[in-house]
Amino acid sequence: MKYSADRCDLLLRSQSFHLHATGSPIVRAQRSFLLICSVAAALSVAASAANAAHSVERRAEHAVFVMTNDADANEVRVFERGHAGSLHEVRSYTTGGRGSGGTIDPLESQGSLTLSHDGNWLFAANAGSGTVSVFRVEGTRLLLTDEAPSGGAEPNAIASYGEFVYVLNTAGSSSVVGFHLAHGRLQRIENSLRFLGRNEAGAASIAFSPDGRFLLVTERTANRIDAFRVLANGELSQVHGNPSAAPGAFAASFSPRGTLIVSETGGGGENASTVSSYTVRADLTLQPISTAVPTLGAANCWNAVTPDGRFVYVSNAGSASIAGFAVAPSGALSALPGTIVGSNTDGATNLDIAVSADGAFLYSLNAGDGTIGVFAIDQHSGALTNLGAAGRLAANAGLNGIAAN
Repeated sequence: MKYSADRCDLLLRSQSFHLHATGSPIVRAQRSFLLICSVAAALSVAASAANAAHSVERRAEHAVFVMTNDADANEVRVFERGHAGSLHEVRSYTTGGRGSGGTIDPLESQGSLTLSHDGNWLFAANAGSGTVSVFRVEGTRLLLTDEAPSGGAEPNAIASYGEFVYVLNTAGSSSVVGFHLAHGRLQRIENSLRFLGRNEAGAASIAFSPDGRFLLVTERTANRIDAFRVLANGELSQVHGNPSAAPGAFAASFSPRGTLIVSETGGGGENASTVSSYTVRADLTLQPISTAVPTLGAANCWNAVTPDGRFVYVSNAGSASIAGFAVAPSGALSALPGTIVGSNTDGATNLDIAVSADGAFLYSLNAGDGTIGVFAIDQHSGALTNLGAAGRLAANAGLNGIAAN
């Protein structure tokens, strides 16, 4: 039986007229009962307060999520973030599907593991089984709510905007397919399938514009950027292909102001990678703003924009470095002092990168040595401070995908 403070007070008042007979066994029993009742009520109040505090604490947690991309059983590994940005692995969750397996960057994509804008949902691409998994996010805890067919072959990237979720299928007849997200379940949008410019397009990323009007996809094989208009019912217009302003278009992200930022591996040569920015026009054409800005590194295939849109960081996997750029209100890019603002150890092979939701930290997925690079972000200047590496993940084992809340 549960006792509240009010109930115990009522019992005390109702029994008070008996208390003059202090020597009576009945009175002693009544007093014992009331004492137990009072203690139980106090403990109940304390437990309720503790539970409320724990609930607030759980909601306030920050975490970093990494996908193993294991060919037998894909998993998401969860790391709890400390106050100073340090990471501690707390648990892992199976996606229910299979990854592609491999060694270094087998998916060749950005966005294989991605959070919804509100941080409530985590989406994982299961390239080996051709499915997409959906998790409900509660701090560092995940709840698998769905695993649905991707509608194509080898899904390697996912993007979401509100109730709309689009999946990029890179193999075979390369395509995008749309879904409605409702109560953690994916329902395919009729007539949402759209093919890209060619089969086996080497599709590498997919991104919604901040207002949800456009969906952009990069094709590595053709070195082009595909643009779609998003209709009110979630369907897409036909594809409009745009040539990349520089060779090696790989990953595309949007700033909060709507600037499209594209990482480019470059045309060959030492440290030839670049980054460009664009405006997306209403007719689905791209207007270049800054083109082929050097990243002073090799194999720049990933990028991440800070929540306030002031800075973008790119991952030079081939030189184990992070380059940083300021993003002007116009969308123009300018290198931060020195361009290279962070470095991992030689051989780390930093692939995907993620910025925490509060803009305080940057994390790099280092597939070469099985670690996560941890960097503090100076939110005034954009400079990075290397805080070391965390995690004991399998090295050279197909890791792909990182997200942070």
